[in-house]
Amino acid sequence: MPSYEQLAEQLDPATTVLLTVECQQGVVGKDSALPELAGAARSSGALLRIARLVAGAHEAGVQVLHAVAERRSDGRGASNNARLFRAAARLPVQQLSGTTAVRVAEPIEVADEDLVVRRLHGLSPLSGTDVDALLRNLGCRTLLVTGVSANVAIPNAVFDAVNLGYTAVVPADAIAGVPADYTPAMVRNTLALVATITTTDEVLACWKHPRRVRVSRIRQG
Repeated sequence: MPSYEQLAEQLDPATTVLLTVECQQGVVGKDSALPELAGAARSSGALLRIARLVAGAHEAGVQVLHAVAERRSDGRGASNNARLFRAAARLPVQQLSGTTAVRVAEPIEVADEDLVVRRLHGLSPLSGTDVDALLRNLGCRTLLVTGVSANVAIPNAVFDAVNLGYTAVVPADAIAGVPADYTPAMVRNTLALVATITTTDEVLACWKHPRRVRVSRIRQG
């Protein structure tokens, strides 16, 4: 774990973006296509903590970006080069563009200033989407990664962020995967090697008490 000063420096509101990954009704909502994953996100408290982080970001002036995975009704452009994609195409609940399944799930509040980026293919919210360009235009240096799943999309997002030159920060209690004991193993053995691992409370504490910038006094003669 980093010191409070180190974490506060990384999470400077002016250069940090909070990313929520696939926190949509069709994934983590009550009518999820993946009920086991939705159950893990809710029973672990991860979804509620993500909502707290989003609310804290709004209050602190931190940019929020919601990454949503969806699919056209005709399937055009969708990936089908992995078993995961083919299985998802057969699920009874589809993440179809324009449906309630691809709306950000409660209790997360989407503010007018939030950005929502939708992807039709792949595994990562960064690769092949507008996210990297948006982050650079926003002056982002640190990407705070939350959401699901710890199995696939979260590690993809973290690896892509690091490869693109961002500092990745992961609140370990604000991500979820299946089975439940897989998430801490992923954090401990993989994500901790490339990202700063923290908690929701520590992030919120940094935003409530931002790092003080030292200003040198200039002597006037």
